[in-house]
Amino acid sequence: MMKLNNLNSFIPIFIIIILFSSTISSLSLEVIDYPNLIPGEEGKIRVELKNLLNEKVENVNLNLDFKDLPFIPLGSSEQSIDEINDDDEEVFIFTIKASTDSIPGDYEIPYKISYTLDNDEKTNVGTIGIKIVSQPDLFFSISADNPIINKKGKLSLKIINKGLYDARFVSIKALPVGLTILSDQDVYIGTVDSDDFETATFDVIFTKKNPRLDVLVEYKNFDNDLVTKTIFLPVEVYSSDQAIKLGLLKKSYISLYILIAVSLIILLILWRILKKRRRLSKSMKTKE
Repeated sequence: MMKLNNLNSFIPIFIIIILFSSTISSLSLEVIDYPNLIPGEEGKIRVELKNLLNEKVENVNLNLDFKDLPFIPLGSSEQSIDEINDDDEEVFIFTIKASTDSIPGDYEIPYKISYTLDNDEKTNVGTIGIKIVSQPDLFFSISADNPIINKKGKLSLKIINKGLYDARFVSIKALPVGLTILSDQDVYIGTVDSDDFETATFDVIFTKKNPRLDVLVEYKNFDNDLVTKTIFLPVEVYSSDQAIKLGLLKKSYISLYILIAVSLIILLILWRILKKRRRLSKSMKTKE
């Protein structure tokens, strides 16, 4: 008779053998190739069904379920084959398209395999992982307020995301050329959503005729990779004379007003001096 302690050690091994046998003895699906799609793009999923059973299977059917998923099957979402022999395999190819309004991310397409084994209907289920990818596409523009040399002004940097995915953890560092930045040169933007924009402003003094704002931009893309790029944004500024002609600056008449005032004062003083001399001269003639 088998001892109890030997029986207890035998049972786990027996269970492992059963589980291992049930795992390898099946109709196995293996994904050979799958696309990373961008919204609106087509691609092919290639899967292989391998018969790991010890006998032939018949009426094999593979069905992909796209319900509530941003994929459109181009053709049938269901394919079948009459039989797969023992230790043999068959390849199935499905063409799909990502919806144009799909949101980038990881998706799982459920599948169901049905087949006949010894006149019994069998099914296997699982999922196929597909990724919809897209990247931020950032554009930059700059505008200046009071762009006059040696005057205090303001620069507004506009960051536009024309891509289909958000730019995350966006930060910028301003690198001035031909101008002095009075405010903080490092600005954290955060997220620039798809089809949206954010703005950063800088208080500046324009010190040269052709200044430029170089900007070091960092952000994370769809794959969570850190993207770093430097952009160069020229700024158009004007001299005081040009600004007056363009109506950006009003001509100052303060110097003229001061000159007139000083001249009037001098004339008044001279007039008083002359008046005093005339009085003295008239007084002396009267005494004579």
